[in-house]
Amino acid sequence: MNIRRAEPKDLTKIQQCNLHNLPENYHMRYWAYSFITWPEVSYLAEDSSGRVVGYVLSSIEPDEEFPWLQVGHVNSLSVLRTYRRLGLAKRLMMLSRKAMTDSYNIEYIQLHVRKSNRAAFNLYSQKLGFEIHRKEVGYYGDGEDAFSMRIVLKPRSLSHRLGRRVHAFLYARQRAVANWSLRCTKRASQIR
Repeated sequence: MNIRRAEPKDLTKIQQCNLHNLPENYHMRYWAYSFITWPEVSYLAEDSSGRVVGYVLSSIEPDEEFPWLQVGHVNSLSVLRTYRRLGLAKRLMMLSRKAMTDSYNIEYIQLHVRKSNRAAFNLYSQKLGFEIHRKEVGYYGDGEDAFSMRIVLKPRSLSHRLGRRVHAFLYARQRAVANWSLRCTKRASQIR
């Protein structure tokens, strides 16, 4: 078994593994975009014949609430059925996590898991330390709900706190300017 960083030349093999295992699949251009944009955070496992038997596809994106913060996102994780229960998914996830934390200043890592996928949910929560952030109703194409899960790496970091203060300051300033403009408009209409 060989585990290594995924490369663009592996795209078709990874997609075959994805199509074989998962009901939700990405277009080839998304895979290519991910490998070009974040080449260091996705990994694969291949058997002795070079067949991809598992992979993790990850990316880096801005936080939903505080866009100046970066977060890791596990887009897809898959291991062929005959290679499960060998610790392969956990090893792939740990390699991706290390690459994300070494290469980017991320606050947390997030992922989505089908509500019915108990094996994956247990892997993420029991073995990797992810916690449910929220439930997303109808997240998947077939209407199934998903759990949005996170593992926080930097709880309430300085950049997070500073960002909140900057955001609050800018919001207060915008409100003050809007109120001032409204008062000026009212005065101008009273003078006429």
